[in-house]
Amino acid sequence: MKVLIVDDEALARARLRDMIAEDFPEHTLLEAGTGLKALEMVGAEQPDLILLDIRMPEMDGLEVARHLLNLNQAPVVVFTTAYQEHALSAFDTNAVDYLVKPIRRERLVRALTRASSLRKAQLAAISHAEPGTRRQHLSATIHGKLQLQPVDAISFLKAEQKYVTAHWPGGEMLLDESLKSLENEFADRFTRIHRNTLVAMDCISGLEKDEQGNACVLIRDLPDRLQVSRRHLSALKKMLKT
Repeated sequence: MKVLIVDDEALARARLRDMIAEDFPEHTLLEAGTGLKALEMVGAEQPDLILLDIRMPEMDGLEVARHLLNLNQAPVVVFTTAYQEHALSAFDTNAVDYLVKPIRRERLVRALTRASSLRKAQLAAISHAEPGTRRQHLSATIHGKLQLQPVDAISFLKAEQKYVTAHWPGGEMLLDESLKSLENEFADRFTRIHRNTLVAMDCISGLEKDEQGNACVLIRDLPDRLQVSRRHLSALKKMLKT
């Protein structure tokens, strides 16, 4: 089995690596020091199991796990955490395993032994477990590879049929997520201007009317003119004034 150890602390990675190598010498061991590097290695190395630290800068373990759900063959994830209260409240189920630091050898052996029974659908059940946090990136699988885009670089999100498209200067990405769920998660960045459109407030360069008299938002560095519904126009004007 190919195991990827993800932790921003080198000593923590080394301790896990040494314990696994001693008890499971047949396993291939890989390491990553950040969530972004972990996703990169998942695409390149296709590990069977990830030992994933929850608390990491830039991209935490929960966000990494959510991006993995876009893969057709996601690796099994066993979370590691120094915060037992988070583990007990969020992961005390049979969905995935978790290891509380400092990790005991016998506990690690048990987790690795049962890892093959963990399934992607079970990971999905707890991927939204910790409230009050939002992802730093959105992701999609394109030609079999995971594409990431920083949320703060996205100008607007527009729903079309059952999908949502994220737009930014120089590109776009199709998301298999609902506009409502994105609105709830990223309420600090996007505001709704239409039943099918969310716009990043700092990307609005102006407000004008089209030939039919409909209010439209102008987007910085993009040619798009996005229609504003009457229902949301008043609130948008107030937000722009402030």
